[in-house]
Amino acid sequence: MRYRRLRPPAAGVFIPGMPHRFILVLALAATLAAAADARAQDVSRYPDWSGQWLRIGGIQWDPSKPLGAGQKAPLTPEYQALFDANLADQAHGGQGNNARFTCIPHGMPRTMTATFPFEILIMPKTTYILFENQPDRRIYTDGRDWPQDGEPAFAGYSIGRWIANADGRFEMLEAETRNMKGPRDFETSGLPVHADNRTVVLEKLYLDKANVDILHDEVTTIDHALTRPWTVTKSYRRERNPIWFDNNCPENNNHVVIGGENYFLSADGLLMPAKKDQQPPDLRYFKPR
Repeated sequence: MRYRRLRPPAAGVFIPGMPHRFILVLALAATLAAAADARAQDVSRYPDWSGQWLRIGGIQWDPSKPLGAGQKAPLTPEYQALFDANLADQAHGGQGNNARFTCIPHGMPRTMTATFPFEILIMPKTTYILFENQPDRRIYTDGRDWPQDGEPAFAGYSIGRWIANADGRFEMLEAETRNMKGPRDFETSGLPVHADNRTVVLEKLYLDKANVDILHDEVTTIDHALTRPWTVTKSYRRERNPIWFDNNCPENNNHVVIGGENYFLSADGLLMPAKKDQQPPDLRYFKPR
């Protein structure tokens, strides 16, 4: 004898003799199935940015120009003079404005130079950028507004939105980052941002049209140290079979800052100068031998 498979009744349909509890179970199952299908369709709208992303080019801010003065940054006269003095200090063996040697986070926007690799995790309400050697970034895409009196952070606070193509699939993430703290700079040359930390960073992240293993980040920095918004494009290549390392900057960092001066810890554990003719630190709290 052959049996015909019957479809379960639709939610809310009453069948004589069927227990009311069973009807509720069917209704719940149908609702959950519809929700799961909606979530699957929603996730399918997002691009595939999985894998490990490694920077293309050097560690300078604008990859198309040389490090330092060759960046030709649109600095105000005040901050150009500050930058020039910084370059002179670095030429003499100092660190200038580059605060990163103490292993504090790069901060935005410098963190997007990606000195070491990163990965991107896309969720419907938040996109996470996870760095191998920096604090992670969260770009909120749930439609929230800017928080009031939020605690400043090196990475700042980022709000974004997805831009869809003609097929309704998301292809670009636009993000705005505010509420950063310092000290920060653009690159190791000490190229400065303003001390007021009122920087605003606008980003457009998208895959290359010809190569899906290339990611672009068009970064516009609005800052009071600049005479105009400064836009550069950073690019990264994808490694689909990555190996990750524990990159801990404070480990074996021999730089020591005392009284605003940078010194160096020698191999035998003694304090030594970091630049020519550097004076020793103030030892007023130590008894002379």
